[in-house]
Amino acid sequence: MKVYDLNLPQIEYYRTFCNFDEREAALFELRRKNIPLERCAEILKYEDIKKLSQRVNRKVLSVSNAKRMDEWIENVYWKNVIQNQ
Repeated sequence: MKVYDLNLPQIEYYRTFCNFDEREAALFELRRKNIPLERCAEILKYEDIKKLSQRVNRKVLSVSNAKRMDEWIENVYWKNVIQNQ
């Protein structure tokens, strides 16, 4: 799965359920902009970027349930979007 291929509701789902720490969240946001991992390491000033990337990937995979995601997007995400307009 490529993070930059995800749509906004899917991104919000992962932000909500992955429980990223600050550094993991920063990497997730950079990768969704299709920034190469090596460049992410420079931006974040973090040497062990592959290990961090693996942690992010594990968290994403652990909550990747298409049915649960679809239900959350339909029942929570879109209701919040409509309410905030």
